[in-house]
Amino acid sequence: MAGTDEEAVDAADEALYVLTAVLLTPAQFPSVLGDDYPEACAALELAPRADGYGLVLGQDGEGARWTVVIDDVSLVAVAIASWDCGMEYDLSPDERTVVAALPGWPLAVAVAAPNVPAPHDPAPDVADRAALKPPDTSVWGPAQRRLGADEIALQWAIWREQIGADFFPPPAAGAAQAAEETPAKAPEGPGTAPKGHLGIRRVLAEARAYVDAPPPLGRVRSSFAPGDARTLRADGPGWSLVARTDDIAFVLLDEEPGEVLPVGRGSELPGLLEALDKMAVRPF
Repeated sequence: MAGTDEEAVDAADEALYVLTAVLLTPAQFPSVLGDDYPEACAALELAPRADGYGLVLGQDGEGARWTVVIDDVSLVAVAIASWDCGMEYDLSPDERTVVAALPGWPLAVAVAAPNVPAPHDPAPDVADRAALKPPDTSVWGPAQRRLGADEIALQWAIWREQIGADFFPPPAAGAAQAAEETPAKAPEGPGTAPKGHLGIRRVLAEARAYVDAPPPLGRVRSSFAPGDARTLRADGPGWSLVARTDDIAFVLLDEEPGEVLPVGRGSELPGLLEALDKMAVRPF
């Protein structure tokens, strides 16, 4: 997501050169920070406000990294939509909307403000808390697993094409459940696992349990997909699931580094996805 060039906002009595911004709401939050919205808020020491927050990432005049938290979610949403369309947008939050100015960045930012020193953490005597840092994704773990699920959701067509229709033929009578829980290997892409994969069975069981006992807000999210379908994202302890309501699902597990496990529809998955979509939070 591209930010603006030299837009400045007055936050914490310092000029901030805005580089980018992200939403932190129940339906849209940086999943690298947690499996659900309250967990993502906790990573930033924020209360899980019902309407959410906007996170504005930038540098001050000395080049120090700052994350300004504002409660004007609509302003940040409009800015992001404008930038995604290649349009300029002057993101200048009103001081009254500022909730906190946190040192550091919770996410990796590949750009820097022009004509100021290179990005660095604020000096200890300037900040009253340790600087935020992006989660370590150099090794496989929860953060990398969630980032992998993000990528699948974003590039669904590419991942789905690697599977192909032939990998999930219609199940024979009495074999529907087995077909649903049996991952298939996609060429040069997702991994594979033995029939009746215990990890996938656990994920599906925990996802079904969400329908009867709703999990923390944001663990099940629904977003736009082509046609009448929806893209579903569900997370839980050690797992992430990405699915289209009219198609298959992909599962990622903490205990299986780098593996992406496709799950066929069978007779059970369609109903599960429909039930999850009904309870999921959606972007405004």
